[in-house]
Amino acid sequence: MTDTPHHPQQPGQQPGQPAGPFGSGGQPGGPGGSQSGGPGGSQPGIQPGQAPRPPQHAPAPAQVPGQPHEQQPGQPGHAPAPAAGQVPGQPHGQAPSHNQVPAHGQVPTASGAGQPGLHERLAAEHQLGGRDHELRERFLAVRHEVGKAVVGQHEAVDGILLALLCHGHVLLEGVPGVAKTLLVRALAEALELDSTRVQFTPDLMPGDVTGSMIYDTRSGDFEFREGPVFTNLLIADEINRTPPKTQSALLEAMEERQVSVDGQTRRLPQPFLVAATQNPIEHDGTYPLPEAQLDRFLFKLMLTLPERDTELEILTRHAHGFDGRRLSDAGIERVADAATILEAGKRVGGIYVDPEVLGYIVDLVQATRSAPSFAMGISPRGGTRLLAAAQAQAWMSGRGFVTPDDVKTLISPAFRHRVMLRPEAQMDGITVDQVLASIIDTTRVPR
Repeated sequence: MTDTPHHPQQPGQQPGQPAGPFGSGGQPGGPGGSQSGGPGGSQPGIQPGQAPRPPQHAPAPAQVPGQPHEQQPGQPGHAPAPAAGQVPGQPHGQAPSHNQVPAHGQVPTASGAGQPGLHERLAAEHQLGGRDHELRERFLAVRHEVGKAVVGQHEAVDGILLALLCHGHVLLEGVPGVAKTLLVRALAEALELDSTRVQFTPDLMPGDVTGSMIYDTRSGDFEFREGPVFTNLLIADEINRTPPKTQSALLEAMEERQVSVDGQTRRLPQPFLVAATQNPIEHDGTYPLPEAQLDRFLFKLMLTLPERDTELEILTRHAHGFDGRRLSDAGIERVADAATILEAGKRVGGIYVDPEVLGYIVDLVQATRSAPSFAMGISPRGGTRLLAAAQAQAWMSGRGFVTPDDVKTLISPAFRHRVMLRPEAQMDGITVDQVLASIIDTTRVPR
């Protein structure tokens, strides 16, 4: 039995809130988010080229203590396992039942007398240094400072912090009024970063975002006037309301961290993050983001409506004079800066990833490509971005190595905008998150 490490309460952490940036195996998206399948999830059927399961009398390598052995094909009561991406044991349109994921960092020991499990072996070999913990404490303090202006939405705050650590961008989706813009502004204030907000409209031109050449009457020459993209945190408000021509103006900035105007390339400030927002319920006069641009976002984070206690706290703050338009009155302290983020990002890139965990990521990516409900699966870029995000998750959790639980936790926010449902699956009411949860349940977890 593996000892469960003790996690002290972190700055800004609510009582009972999981210590990990996205919780312990939970999916972002606030209350009601689906739980990913744990080690007790069903094993997938034997596919072509896949090694057969061990005999019944031998313990399975990833068997959870107390779980019965699997029956062999042809025996009474044996039912073939569902294909990856198919909701196991459920008709189309019905959500699967998921197993609870163990607490973050608590991994069952692999079968075999005296043989340490994957978690124990990596914990003994890979640990963070003193400087890592010092930088990590600053990031944990950011949560507390943002909480002075934004109540709840912890998953979105953690998602943006992870994106900053691994040089990614985030797409925030939620109905109007759930503090999408306020959250990014408060985060920029706590990190001592410059932020700019652009309201995307149908008549917005690419030069309005990237900048353009302006004629100077005093010098008699053209000079470059920087656009709002020259900042650290760019808030692209309602990005789906502008035509694809303007949306594509962000592609170079998001991927290359540079802007090319009039044959000259200009580098953007570092760090640079695009936090784009869109409304999921209003589609009149909108332009869906092209797949090429969606793939540039590290996460798609869902901001949900608050529960009663959270909404009561919001109204209480406003009753005592809080005004989201005056963040200076919220008392947010600057606990980190650009240099801190860049240094932490370099250390995140050095987090160790075991070959077994790499193979687990590959299995998940390939399972999305063969899922019956998906018309399009994850590209290799999606797999590399999930890997980078898992390294940032492990670092924020105080570990020097990535565990399978880190990967499970981030699959939904990292994959939900990169896949495409088949029309028949949409007609049956199946959602992307349901299919991803089924893939987690049917993919063998390294132990």
